[in-house]
Amino acid sequence: MKHFKTLLLVAIFTIGLGGVASAQKVAHINTDKLLAEMPETKAMKAELEKLNKTYRDDIESMYKKLQAKVKKYDAEGKSQTLEVNQKRAQEVNQERQLIAQAEQTAGQDMQKKYQEKTLPILKKAEDAIKAVAAEKGIIYVLDAAPGKGLIVYDKGEDIYNAVKTKLGF
Repeated sequence: MKHFKTLLLVAIFTIGLGGVASAQKVAHINTDKLLAEMPETKAMKAELEKLNKTYRDDIESMYKKLQAKVKKYDAEGKSQTLEVNQKRAQEVNQERQLIAQAEQTAGQDMQKKYQEKTLPILKKAEDAIKAVAAEKGIIYVLDAAPGKGLIVYDKGEDIYNAVKTKLGF
């Protein structure tokens, strides 16, 4: 009988803990959607597109100058000495390398700018999500963005609108 009471007490305690565990609030949010709609993200994209256009225009200008030079050198090639033509070929190759270097530098600079601009936006979104979760007493917030691992979230609380309001947009 004593074992039965102990077993019953353990069962009640276990069921009670199960009830407490299921009482923990879980919510979800589509972070990709949130980040895409943030005004800071839209401003960042516009700024990066402008910078990218500047780089493209500069590189395109370099390329057009090179094409004109190659065309000129090809036209004059038969009337020049072998030594002059070799020097010109070397000059053209150096300019091609400069263009390739400019493209690489532009790509690296764009990537660096993207990272610099993205980190504060991510931090702001994360802080807003944490603040809303704290206000609502939510213990876990899962990312409902496609490909993030969350498959079923119909019954959980979607805090997207609350976070969006918290961020002021």
